[in-house]
Amino acid sequence: MVCECALTVRTYECDSYGHVNNANYLNYLEYARYEFLRDIGFDYPAVIRAGYGVYVARIEIDYRRSAVVDDKLLIRSWPVKKGAVSGIIAQEIKRGEDLIAAAKVTWAFVDSGGQPVKLPREWDLPGLDPKSNGPSKT
Repeated sequence: MVCECALTVRTYECDSYGHVNNANYLNYLEYARYEFLRDIGFDYPAVIRAGYGVYVARIEIDYRRSAVVDDKLLIRSWPVKKGAVSGIIAQEIKRGEDLIAAAKVTWAFVDSGGQPVKLPREWDLPGLDPKSNGPSKT
């Protein structure tokens, strides 16, 4: 499953060079990951209420092109790896056919103390596993 969501670049996200500041791409990617989780039926607020969390353990970003004010961006997210405790979600940010950035985000399921734990069955959803979604994109 590939989740797609769109956003428009806002003025305050740009730096003195007139393009999106690198740090703002982290916000774009986080927004898209939340939408991905929602699309696969992962109830993140329920996870938090139950005393768990999903932490980002690592992010790799390759910046390819600059985005500027009023650009319409499409962010795609899909799972590429899943274990009992953690996984990797691939993401790309595009403007039309142009690839703006590509990322791989490693996540870990944690308990209330921030320690990695095995995903409970109710949150171990097929949408997190690339094997259940057909061939993954990398």
